[in-house]
Parts: sequence; C-alpha cells; structure tokens
Amino acid sequence: MLRFLSRVAFCSYRHLVFGGYSGIFFSSDTLQIAGYLKPFHRALKAMESIEMDSVSLKRPISSKDLSGDSVKRQKVSDNLFSTETSLKAQDVEPTSGIQNENALDRELTLEVPGEKNEEDFEKDELLDGETEEESPESFADMMKHGLTEIDVGITKFVSTHEGFSGILKERYSDFVVNEIGKEGKILHLNDVSVPADEEDPSEDIYSVLSPDDKKRLEDLQLFKNREDNVAIEVVEDTKEKRTLIHQAVKGLFPGIETKTEEREGKKYIIAYHAAGKKALSKVRSPTDPRKHSWPKARGSYCHFVLYKENKDTMDAINVLSKFLRIKPNIFSYMGTKDKRAITVQEIAVLKITAQRLAHLNKCLMNFKLGNFTYQKNPLKLGELQGNHFTVVLRNITGTSEQVVQAMTSLRDIGFINYYGMQRFGTTAVPTYQVGRAILQSNWNEMVDLILKPRPGAEKGYLVQCREEWAKTKDPEAALKKLPVKRCLEGQLLRGLAMYGLKNIVSAFGIIPRNNRLMYIHSYQSYVWNNMVSKRIEEFGLKVVPGDLVLKGDTAVQVEEGNVDNYTINDIVMPLPGFDVIYPKHKIAAAYEEILAADNLDIKNMRHRVKDYSLSGAYRKIVICPQDVSWEVVSYDDPKIPLVQTDLDKLEGKALPEYNKEGKYRALKMEFSLPPSTYATMAIREVLKMDTSIKNQTQLNTVWLR
Repeated sequence: MLRFLSRVAFCSYRHLVFGGYSGIFFSSDTLQIAGYLKPFHRALKAMESIEMDSVSLKRPISSKDLSGDSVKRQKVSDNLFSTETSLKAQDVEPTSGIQNENALDRELTLEVPGEKNEEDFEKDELLDGETEEESPESFADMMKHGLTEIDVGITKFVSTHEGFSGILKERYSDFVVNEIGKEGKILHLNDVSVPADEEDPSEDIYSVLSPDDKKRLEDLQLFKNREDNVAIEVVEDTKEKRTLIHQAVKGLFPGIETKTEEREGKKYIIAYHAAGKKALSKVRSPTDPRKHSWPKARGSYCHFVLYKENKDTMDAINVLSKFLRIKPNIFSYMGTKDKRAITVQEIAVLKITAQRLAHLNKCLMNFKLGNFTYQKNPLKLGELQGNHFTVVLRNITGTSEQVVQAMTSLRDIGFINYYGMQRFGTTAVPTYQVGRAILQSNWNEMVDLILKPRPGAEKGYLVQCREEWAKTKDPEAALKKLPVKRCLEGQLLRGLAMYGLKNIVSAFGIIPRNNRLMYIHSYQSYVWNNMVSKRIEEFGLKVVPGDLVLKGDTAVQVEEGNVDNYTINDIVMPLPGFDVIYPKHKIAAAYEEILAADNLDIKNMRHRVKDYSLSGAYRKIVICPQDVSWEVVSYDDPKIPLVQTDLDKLEGKALPEYNKEGKYRALKMEFSLPPSTYATMAIREVLKMDTSIKNQTQLNTVWLR
C-alpha cells in the first residue's frame, strides 16, 4: 500500500499524468502542490534515484464532450467554495490596452539559492513548507473538489485535428521564455561584460585581500561557515588601507557588509552577512543612498538582462535585493515570469552599478546577469510587447501527420484566447466566486469563502486556522494558528481584528489593492470565457454583423456591408463593465443573462466602493501566434536537454546528439504571443486536452490503478 501511495504522490508531484482528450503532464510548480504531499515524504525519500517511465493516456475528443450543454454555467455547491492564496497566472504578463490585466502585488519572501541541479529543485519543491504530519489521502482525492475547464467556460477548440499525448514541463528546462522588449526584439542574454566606467573602482583594489581572506569571505557569503563574521587584520593601519579593504570586500562579495573594530590594540575590518538576522547596519533605500555620489552624466537606472532558472520574478528580485542590501522596490520590470521555467527578461534597478551587479554572477546559482546599460528611466508594466516561448512536449504519441496538422492549425488559425485555469485558482478555489460576492457587496459571504474550512489540498496550519475561525469567529484566535501571517488569509484576519466584523470593507482593504482586484478580474474572466464559448458555438469562426472590432482604443460594431473586411482574428469581446459596449447580436442577451443569474445588473457596473467599479476592457477572441516553428526529435534519455539556452550559448555548450532512432519522441515548438495571453491555452489547442488539475489528477489515478 505504501508503495502505491508513494507512486501516486511521486507521479502527481513530478509529472501529473493525464489524458482526457489526450495526455499531458504538468509540473508541481504549475499546480502549486509543494507541501501537500507530506503524507508520502518518508516513502519518497527512499525513492530519490527512481526513474519514472513516461506514460501518457489518450482519449480522442468527441462531439459529446463539446456539446452545447457543456457550455452552460456550472453551479458549484457552497461546500466547495474556497479561496486561493496564490493567484498568479504563471504564463501571462500584465499589460495595458486590449488585454488589460493588473499585476498581482505579491508578498516578498527572501531566499538564497544554493548549489542545486534540476533534480535537487524537484526534491526541494516536495519538502517545501513541511511542518507537520497530515492524514494520509491521495493527491487525486484531495484534488477531486477542484474546478474543471467546463466550470470556467473553457469548452471549445478552433482546430479539427485529432489530439495526441505529450509531457509538458517534465523538466523546467523544457519551458523557455524570452521577453519581447519595447523595440519588438526578442531579448537574449549574450554579454556578461561590464561596460567601461571611470567612476567604478579599479580591479586592482582586490589585491589587498589574501587568498585565505577571499576563501573565508566566500564561505561567509554562501553560508558555508559557522562564524558570525570574518575579521581581517589591517597590517598597515592607515585610513587609505582600511578604505581599500572595505571597498574590496563590498565590491567582490555582494551582500557582505563591513565595519572597523579595534581588538587588543589592533585594527580589524569585520565582515558580516548583510542579510543575516544579526546584520549590524540598515538596508539602504532610494532616499537613503550610500555615501558615494552617482555621476550626473550616467543614467540613474542600470538596465540588465536577467536569466533565471526555476524562480519566479519576485523571488529572483528578492534574492538580488538581499545580496545587494537594497529594497526590492527599487527594481522595475515589464512583466512577471514563470517559476518552473527558464526565463530571460529585462530588469532595471536604481543607482546600482553594473560592476556590483556583475559580481553577483560569481555567487548566485541558477541566475545570470548581463547586457548592462545605463538609462534615464525605469521599466514599466505594460511596456512589454510579448513573449517568445520555446516549449518541449516529451514522449508524444501523435503521428508525424497529426503533429503537422496541429502545428499548422496553430500557425494559420490560432487558438481561443481563453483565460487559463491559473486565473481561477489552482485547487478547490473558485476565485471568481469571491469576486462575485464582492461585486454583490455580500461581504459576509466573501469572508466566509476566504476563511471557512474546505475540502482539498491545504497546508496544515491553514486547516487549523480555518477550523478555529469556523469554531470561534475570533480573528485574533484564528491568526494565532498561522505561522505565516502575510498570506492573504492572515492579512484578512488582521484586518478583521483591527476593524471588527461590522466593518468588513475596511478590513478587506488592508490587503494590497491588486490582490483584491484579482478576485474581481477572475469573475470578469469567468464571464468572458463563457461568452466566448457561446459566441463560437453560435457563429463558429465566421465574422457576423454585430461583432465588435477595435478602431484604435474604441470598439465599433461590424455592419452587414463590411463583414468581409474582417477575420475572426480581428474580433474582440468585452469584459463586463460600465465603459464598454456589447455585441449587437444574441450574445448581448447572453451577457445580461449570466450577470442577472448572479444578481448583477449589466447596466450598472459601478460599485459604491470605487476600487470595485468595473470599467471593462476588450480582448481578442482568437490569437494567432507569431514566429511559429516546430520539429520532432527522438531521444532515449528522459533527462537529456532538448533546448539550447542562452546560458548554454554563452558558455559554448552544444546540445548533445540525439539518437535518431530513440524510443521517445518530443515535439519542440517555438512561438511568440502578445502580453496577457496564456501559453497553456495554445498548447491546449495543439494537444486537445483539459488543463484542469481535477481532470489531470483523476486520470493519473486511473492509470495507476
């Protein structure tokens, strides 16, 4: 029995086999299951060397699966309502304009990456957050209360090819994302040199440190020694000599701070870790800079390309800020990137030299910084032009003909621009239900949805917190059950403790604005998905009178006389709001009906709390990826890298040669997408599969049985 449960846990964590219309595997990071497989931890520890065979299921899509009934809104019973503390869409970028999605303010957790390979990261994800034992329950059982695609309106495909199986993100290196910058060019890391700058200290200063000093400082920086600090004796005690040592330590070892002390009549430079609990100086901020002045002729912002592996953007910035001993908010970027991926994006930081940034390359694993330039302005959300994806689907079952049909359709027709499952919560958490309660001003229900106990995968301390809340309705008592009080539940409880249960609006208001708005945007996305499915069901891919297209930022209706001037790729549909118009055909009535069913008036989308008034936006219903290319490669080793990354090219590492007669086949595809578009929805169109966690885990369990 233990062996069976271990296999369920390990497969669910590492691969998540599922078929549906076809088979696919999703990563643990995508599914956010770290910490939920604790019952199987001991069994898994004995399985560290296991090699999992790649097995996929395939069930061709049928017309029954996509019947009109499946488009109807699914009513979720109260005992399934819950909320998700992580609301990020992991393959989307926030932007402005047609596809407007506000960025999520995330809580910042400082981490220092160790020297780990990809397998080490897999193990760490499993053990993350482990604090206590939980009752044994298979992951599939825990996830059976989650949402399916049908629940959030994702029901249609635009292509006619037969679906096939594949493995997505079996390794995080199978998913590579390169930003498309403001100039419309794909960003690459291809230069780690530091631009010449007379204001930077000379490399000669580092000679004041002996090899032993450097070794001890390196160990201190990487937390390898047990000393609280490193003492460097100043042999020739002059102010100039002490200054050189201070500069050398701080320049060569970012994250290390220094001070001068006298011990037994001798002067010492004391080096200590700035990020440690016993750090002896404060973190600098933009209004409290270091003593050295910034040259007036140099741009205030150092822009650089950040290459990272298996870290999301906010985690990466936290690591950089920790080592540089600066506030995270002096970094800027154009969009957030996936965790379980290799990503390349542009970052800007205020008044930090390229020389200091470049030294981080010597002490950080799975990061690389380069392409440094000084510029006058920071980066802004919304400036991003899109993302270029390189995706490997391993162990595909489709024939060469099926692959060609699928990829040709993706290139020529595109895919329905649905909001992906990440938008709605990744466990038994219909975030759109919380958004609906907010729009209805049903504050008690909103609190109940966020805080009450619910079935499904949850960390132990959250379970205890919810149970305490259900029993006492005492926010302070429930808060005591939370070791991590910066999670969304903790923030709401702190607000309730401050303002009381009769002032929920103010209590909820202490949560960062973007986090609160994500619930409302989730509801808008839910409505949009359902309406687009209805539109495709009624009219297919034809442009019909009454459809909407954009003229600049303004939506206009297609008339009978100009239908032939447009294609389905021009058509937009509105997210509900007070500042949008609706199609002038039967879908307009469908908008009214779906909102009326939720006791909302489509003609009055303003809210008495200004933050929750919906202006609406427009979003294209079908997206055609750009720069689409693909190839099928054969291989024998499941761990063999199939993508040459920017870092590989920089270091001159070529891809290994594949066995052209290998037992496995992989589909390697590349494509570019505009901002705020879900790559998983493009892959869904290729494979013809349901991307919901509920469906994936249940099919995984069926296979294991």
